[in-house]
Amino acid sequence: MILKLLASLLIILPVCGFTQDRISVDWESVSDETIGHLTKLVRIDTSNPPGNETQAAHYLQAVLASEGIHSTLYALEPERANLVARIRGNGSKRPILMMGHTDVVGAQADRWTEDPFGAIRKDGYIYGRGTLDDKDNVTAGLMVMLMLKRYGIELDRDIIFLAQSGEEGTPRVGINYMVENHWDVIDAEFGLSEGGENVLEGDSVTVVGIQTTEKLPRRATLIARGTPGHGSMPRVDNAVTILANAVAKAGSWHTEMRLNETTRAYFARLATISGPEDARRYRNIGNPAKTEAIQQYFAEHYPYHYSVLRTSVVPTVMNAGVRKNVIPSEASAILDIRMLPDEDVDAFYTQLAEVINDPRISIVPEPVYRPSAPPSAIDSEMFRTLEMIAQRMYPNAVVLPRMSTGATDMAQIRAKGIQAYGIGPVRTIEEINSGRGAHGDDERISEESMKQLLQFLWYAVIDIAAAR
Repeated sequence: MILKLLASLLIILPVCGFTQDRISVDWESVSDETIGHLTKLVRIDTSNPPGNETQAAHYLQAVLASEGIHSTLYALEPERANLVARIRGNGSKRPILMMGHTDVVGAQADRWTEDPFGAIRKDGYIYGRGTLDDKDNVTAGLMVMLMLKRYGIELDRDIIFLAQSGEEGTPRVGINYMVENHWDVIDAEFGLSEGGENVLEGDSVTVVGIQTTEKLPRRATLIARGTPGHGSMPRVDNAVTILANAVAKAGSWHTEMRLNETTRAYFARLATISGPEDARRYRNIGNPAKTEAIQQYFAEHYPYHYSVLRTSVVPTVMNAGVRKNVIPSEASAILDIRMLPDEDVDAFYTQLAEVINDPRISIVPEPVYRPSAPPSAIDSEMFRTLEMIAQRMYPNAVVLPRMSTGATDMAQIRAKGIQAYGIGPVRTIEEINSGRGAHGDDERISEESMKQLLQFLWYAVIDIAAAR
């Protein structure tokens, strides 16, 4: 039923008069081709580590070359290449950059019902690691390049396609390498990438989420040291006890709530489509008399809402002990800290030390590998274009600017001044909460939502870049 509803949404929509007169997209044929490329990309195992993204880059390069589109590989390491292709416009406006990363996180095959790299098509879905993160966006970007060339679209802007490596934890070989060494080939006014989330409820899409900013990974390790000894003799400086107390304090710390342009607009718009109680909460987030109760409600019932309002601190890994009868001299724990874009990093670590309040704990920050940057504007030409496309494709939906709690390679290009926006496929609430999403077991995308992702990206590029 859900897939039929999605299929009913995939219709040929007028983009604007001049485009409608010049081209008519055979979406059925284009969609079949799109699914074919996605399945082939998923079957290329680019698990990071080790990555081996060059294999995917070679596939993309061959497809582009078959249509007469030149591309170039840029690699810090031979097996981890990034691909860049460009279709030139008349240069009257600055370029658009379409991004997608070719690496994926690893998969525990024994926990999947299907082969993680088999790209199995079943019941209207494609199963496989990377179907949602991020080979769907890679495939959509590839197809837009092919379609621009085939239809001979006259452009005011260059369209750049970047398939980057290393997004899953090793951006030094991917976006960092491109920004630091080859910025001239990807510099643009606007960027489009992953990070959006569209919600299907009942028979219509109710939310189109456009990522305009993201939290920044600033992990830290807590290290406790004490006197080692036999487990039969308690010690007041037991490293395990010291660490456990510190982790408990850090994990239960309610950090400062703070709104930014993105989250302020997100909650204001969300209130317009929510039930009375939720709407009341969303409208009163900044009310000093009510916010404490609202924050507690979010913490218990809406972890995403709790997280986007603050820098979050989540203990994830603890390491202590070698034998059950030995008191270790050292114990450690990792805190997954996701900071708001405007957080003062050094001041935050100072606060964390004050919260733990134990000189026997050392706080060792992880090296910074993603820069901070202000949110992309929600009054830019690109955001307005994405809103218009959303309203055409999904008339019953509200467009929500959203802040990702995870990290993407848009952080690096935002820091360089590109206004970047994340889009994504349509998924039901059940599917979003199923565990079959990005990084989950049985990661999958519906074929119809993959087709709509392409359609959304195509219309956005045509609307903002095609010559008038």
